[in-house]
Amino acid sequence: MLKEFKEFAMRGNVLDMAVGIIIGAAFGKITTSFVEDVMMPPLGRLVGPVDFSNRFVSLSTAHYDTVAAAKAAGVPTLNYGTFLNNVINFLIVAFAVFLLVRMVNRWTKKPASPIAPTTKDCPQCAMSIPIQAKRCGHCTTQLA
Repeated sequence: MLKEFKEFAMRGNVLDMAVGIIIGAAFGKITTSFVEDVMMPPLGRLVGPVDFSNRFVSLSTAHYDTVAAAKAAGVPTLNYGTFLNNVINFLIVAFAVFLLVRMVNRWTKKPASPIAPTTKDCPQCAMSIPIQAKRCGHCTTQLA
């Protein structure tokens, strides 16, 4: 069983996936920091102090000023403000990742387009002849 696990773990796809997950987690931290520390301060200054984190609906009859106060009282709440913050954060992160992938795609070389063939093989003698040829120059076979 240990041998089978070693073979499974050492296959190329599993190692590639592990490397991708590790790099993805590290990249997630970078993008989160970019959004929270670089993009959000100017955006917050431009839009104003928009913070939805204390927007919630209490599922009891009592009123609470903050989500923390409601949670301390043990009251269930619908925290739609936190959800909105996460959606906005996701959209900004997704856009930043889109821009990064777009930039990386510009750096990578595009494969050259296939060049149209200029010759073909004669069906009789198998010698290379121009595509437009009507007769083989080697064996004089009439070509269709």
